[in-house]
Amino acid sequence: MFEHFDRCDEVWHAGDLGPGVLESLQSFKPLRAVYGNIDDADIRHRLPEQVVFECEQVKVLMRHIGGAPHRYNPETKKELLHYRPQLFVCGHSHILKIRFDEKISCLYMNPGAAGRQGWHTVRTLIRFTIHGKEIANAEVIELGAR
Repeated sequence: MFEHFDRCDEVWHAGDLGPGVLESLQSFKPLRAVYGNIDDADIRHRLPEQVVFECEQVKVLMRHIGGAPHRYNPETKKELLHYRPQLFVCGHSHILKIRFDEKISCLYMNPGAAGRQGWHTVRTLIRFTIHGKEIANAEVIELGAR
């Protein structure tokens, strides 16, 4: 799976890393990650629940449990309205979705799930480019059956 990140400057992970994944990703590329609901106490101690950062000129908010456009959970909605990111990345649902939320002028990305645990049938990830203020070239990469 790491060959898909060869040309990437960073890897972002929206939680539910599981055993050994954090260390593997950290040794491969610079990593931005949050913990997920399946992650153990060690990972929760090492990673935050949420990160807000700038990539080029794009403000990014990433957290594991977020909901989806027009159905964000209350905590996520509060954070989105407070930080006003241009990009929101989350996980948890295992449902791949990329959608622009016109109500808050924010691109929503959920890469689905790259692991074998869960109810998804196809393992997926998203690779994209940020250049200045633009988010472009989004690719959905299928990794095969769960």
